[in-house]
Amino acid sequence: MTGSRVAWPVVDPVALLERSIGYTLGSLQLVTAQDMSAPTPCREWNLRELLTHMNDALEALQEAVDDRVVTLVPDEGPASISSDLVAALRDRACHLLGSWAGSADSAPVRIGGVPVLSDIVPSAGALEIAVHGWDVSVACGRPRPIPAALADELLTCAALFVTDVDRPARFGPPVEVVGDADPGRRLLAFLGRDPRGGRI
Repeated sequence: MTGSRVAWPVVDPVALLERSIGYTLGSLQLVTAQDMSAPTPCREWNLRELLTHMNDALEALQEAVDDRVVTLVPDEGPASISSDLVAALRDRACHLLGSWAGSADSAPVRIGGVPVLSDIVPSAGALEIAVHGWDVSVACGRPRPIPAALADELLTCAALFVTDVDRPARFGPPVEVVGDADPGRRLLAFLGRDPRGGRI
């Protein structure tokens, strides 16, 4: 998936990013102050920690579109985020989408020193943003299905991004689902999440 020799299967990665952000903004509306210590489908994080991680991910996506580079080295010192995590995430997500939508730069993005196709970055961001949007809704006790058309396209990305090397560190083992499960459930199950909203 590096360089310019690979054709990326997502027709419009920025539109995919927009749909993922739209879905996740809906999940963020569910968050209350009382939810911040709630567990999430990500075993190591409560909701506050998950929201902080999401902020870091959006910051990396912003770096990619602005500078065409992602360093993969966490910043030392205090995080540049307000005490209102939800408002900060909303603002950052909207700014990020505007940046990608307005960018005419098709140059590869260097991630950890490795050049990757520009289209891959918003696609990867869309996958992470949407799935964490579902995580947020579960933590709030009101799981929101990922829309089928969105999930179907994200499944294509997930199959390319997630390999056995990523398990069990970044993702748990795939969860079995019934054969006629909708794309949203299949996406969550592939990424090691219980699509019924259970915590793993």
